[in-house]
Amino acid sequence: MEIRKTRWNLKKNGILYVMLIPAFALLAIFSYYPLYGLVIAFQNFMPGKGFWGSQWVGLRNFRMFFMMPDGLQVVRNTFVIAVSKIIFGNLTSIVFALLLNEVRVLRYKRMVQTLVYLPHFLSWVVVGGVFIDLLGSRGIVNLILSLFGAKPVAFLGNASIFPVTIVVTDIWKGFGWGAIIYLAALSNVDVQLYEAAIIDGANKWQQVFYITIPALLPTIAVVYTLALGNVLNAGFEQVLMLYNPVVYSTGDIIDTYTYRAGLEQFRYSYSAAVGMFKSVVAGALIILSYRLVYRYSDYRIF
Repeated sequence: MEIRKTRWNLKKNGILYVMLIPAFALLAIFSYYPLYGLVIAFQNFMPGKGFWGSQWVGLRNFRMFFMMPDGLQVVRNTFVIAVSKIIFGNLTSIVFALLLNEVRVLRYKRMVQTLVYLPHFLSWVVVGGVFIDLLGSRGIVNLILSLFGAKPVAFLGNASIFPVTIVVTDIWKGFGWGAIIYLAALSNVDVQLYEAAIIDGANKWQQVFYITIPALLPTIAVVYTLALGNVLNAGFEQVLMLYNPVVYSTGDIIDTYTYRAGLEQFRYSYSAAVGMFKSVVAGALIILSYRLVYRYSDYRIF
């Protein structure tokens, strides 16, 4: 019976399976085949000797990462920056969505949406260059501060200020795009609830607190829970464009640390071990976030 059902399915959907072959081929070549290279994380890899000629060292590279002071430091930096981006970035998107939802002039609303969406589509190479000019010691921001008698602020050269600069610039770039999902959720709120609240004498603030925000809570819970899988993704391109050796103590993250170790210092095995550690932890967090979302919000991605 099962064989007959399988044959019938292949006959009916055979052309669809054939169309999937190129996608599976690309996935196998560019996503699964490169995983073979992870073997160098357990070796003292020498390019001239290749995978099989290099010395096998087991977990030495992983132990080295955890024993070095800068290893734990980059993990802490990554966690602090990524969590700050998740919390404050989504909070800003929520507030913006609530404010934009109250705009009744459709033309103005669309214009504002377009303007705040645009930065999301710009590369950090472009945006980073703009912020370097704006926040530099002789940038526009410090020039304005000097007009009010304030001392110049080293936004990109002060280790204590740099993480805040990273978080704020990331929020500026992405809060408009992040608000899309909340605006979509707000569009599903029953208008009759607001009409009933107005009849009962509720003002705008009361409508927001007792109708709008409760309607957003399920979406907020899903977004924040799914973001759990990104607590080790602090923004490689952004940090790489804006950081410098002066702020390594608070601004260096796992991705930039791996980049320098592998491509600048030629410590291939060590960088592969650090990258593998991040991937394993991130994968576990993604699985955990999916399970939490399904358990508490009855939401499934696949």
